Amino acid sequence: MNKVLLIIQREYITRVRKKSFIVMIFVVPLLILGMSGLIALVAKNTSELSSQQVVNIIDNSNAFAGKFHNVKNIKFQPAHQSLTDAKAGLQDNEDLSVLLIPANYTKVPVQIFSKKKPSIKLTQEVENQMNTIATTKSMVEHHIDTTFLNTIKKNKISISAMEVTATGTKDANVGPTMLVGIACAIFIYLSLFIYGAQVMRGVIEEKTSRIIEVIISSVKPFQLMLGKIIGVGLVGLTQFTAWIVLSVIATKIAGQAFSSPQSPMLGALAVLQTIPFGYILGCFLFYFITGYLLYSALFAAVGSAVDSETETQQFMFPITLPLLFTYILSVSVLFQAPDSPLAVWLSIIPFTAPVAMMVRIPFGGVATWQLALSMSLMVIGFLFTTYVAARIYRVGVLMYGKKASFKELAKWFFYKE
Repeated sequence: MNKVLLIIQREYITRVRKKSFIVMIFVVPLLILGMSGLIALVAKNTSELSSQQVVNIIDNSNAFAGKFHNVKNIKFQPAHQSLTDAKAGLQDNEDLSVLLIPANYTKVPVQIFSKKKPSIKLTQEVENQMNTIATTKSMVEHHIDTTFLNTIKKNKISISAMEVTATGTKDANVGPTMLVGIACAIFIYLSLFIYGAQVMRGVIEEKTSRIIEVIISSVKPFQLMLGKIIGVGLVGLTQFTAWIVLSVIATKIAGQAFSSPQSPMLGALAVLQTIPFGYILGCFLFYFITGYLLYSALFAAVGSAVDSETETQQFMFPITLPLLFTYILSVSVLFQAPDSPLAVWLSIIPFTAPVAMMVRIPFGGVATWQLALSMSLMVIGFLFTTYVAARIYRVGVLMYGKKASFKELAKWFFYKE
């Protein structure tokens, strides 16, 4: 046990003393805060950032003449020239477009010409206005009172999502909850890759420099692998703890800086405070630790089986495929249906649970039995992968100059002590 502690101490101290580690502790929270502010600023001023677009309309149907209305950064005007001349004028102005509406526009496609690819905003605006104009024209032809219909359309219904709890009802905060779930999935996905890869690189470095031969003479391979995994894991926990503390401080400072009651930033912070971050953080730490132990053991086995990092790809892809698959689903599908059968099963299977469960937990709909089963299987999963990896590691760490394959790894697993 003392030897394992010494290895843990060495791995931990070596990494936390690096300048890159200290710099990243302070840089990451500042980058997150800066990026959040930049995104909010860009989102607020998107319309001001785009240039004025002019659309010359050639209406061969005479159904849309004078019925387009200008919107911010888009101006519609009739083209008093032929299509050939109008297209020739596009070469001198990138902000100019020509809209050609054929006589039989319901059967022949409407076309828009420009020097560069037109923006989605422009094409959608043209489509929306044309559909509205065409619909109004059709209703008038059928003697439908369009004024009455427009009055009805103004009566919009808004829905406020409320959550019923044992203490009463409260705002469900679906938007912020969704963002927190996606953020947790991204953080845990990146952390498992980053710190797992550090274990693998450490094994490869010691193996290629032949230092491993000296170390193995004093400790057992399993003790060395376990010490490296725990040491790097503690480095990750230290970094996360520092990021959380600094992020809380930065959030407090931002809240005071935007102390105006009308400030959108202050409103966003108030909403985020209603989310149970203590519960989410506890689950995050559990799934980070168990997920890290599960994957880093496999990364250590991969590191022991190769002589350089370039040879790891054939083994890395099958190992990380479940994690990558779940991550893609998490940021595209799972947050939209966190209680679907797919989300439930992915949050229970150990190889996919760290990412999938962290998407579901912020929504608060995870049943107790599902969480307990998932956590139990995570513990069993990392114990099993550590056992498998240790048996491969004890042989592979002293193998040099031999191209390993999955068949070879299976042989190493069944070698007797």
